[in-house]
Amino acid sequence: MADREKFDRIAQSDFHNQRGIELADRGWLDEALREFAKAVELDPDSAHAHDNLATVLADKGRFREALKEYLVAIELEPQSPTAHYNLGSFLSTHGYELAVAEYKEALAVEWDYPDAHLNLGLTYAERGLFQEALASYQEALRIDPKDPVAKHEMATVLMDMGRPGEAISLLREVVKVEGDNLDAWVDLGNCYATKGIYSESERALQRALELDAADLMANYHMAALRAAQGDTDRCLESLRLAAMADRERVRAWVESDRFFDIVRALPEFSELFDG
Repeated sequence: MADREKFDRIAQSDFHNQRGIELADRGWLDEALREFAKAVELDPDSAHAHDNLATVLADKGRFREALKEYLVAIELEPQSPTAHYNLGSFLSTHGYELAVAEYKEALAVEWDYPDAHLNLGLTYAERGLFQEALASYQEALRIDPKDPVAKHEMATVLMDMGRPGEAISLLREVVKVEGDNLDAWVDLGNCYATKGIYSESERALQRALELDAADLMANYHMAALRAAQGDTDRCLESLRLAAMADRERVRAWVESDRFFDIVRALPEFSELFDG
């Protein structure tokens, strides 16, 4: 291509790119999309045109195509902070929708794909969509009834939904096959405590502490259990161990945790966080 012709195409690309920006600012996305696509056609090496095209594609919910265009923009200008910023903004804003869309695409091709159901459930759970997460975990377990990961994640969602009794049965199955699963023992102890079954809660939390005596969550829940039992001395000792793992995190938790009202006025309690 002659230099003059190349220059003309770049100039035309810039015109369509600028026109696309004006249309997008007015909310005319379909028209803007056509302008940016034309800009890319005229000058495939224009990172700005690819970047702008990606933004409009994302606004229209065409996330996979948008991601492709953002990546092209970065390949063309790898040192551009704007290109990296825009990709980061896209992933931060639309990563959830993109993940859900791709998991659903995988399941549309192969419904009996347990890992896709499991990860779809995890994605829903992260957004607090517990009913949708629960349905995904149920499908994962229908395909693979013995999967301890799916059982544990389903139990976690049931706990978040205020259904600890159902979570207990799943967690018992998890620790039966994964006796060294510390997190499952902690969750099991928490569920038992929520149901008021303190002896079983203590047994589960004690097992977690046998696996890791310094574990933050195991010690914190043990402290809450001791407080519920009225055992202030052992409550403070467990709370001290939890605070040793992460004082500021524990401080934030205890501020709104009613279980610690029994020890809140004691000088030893204040010393844990102010000493």
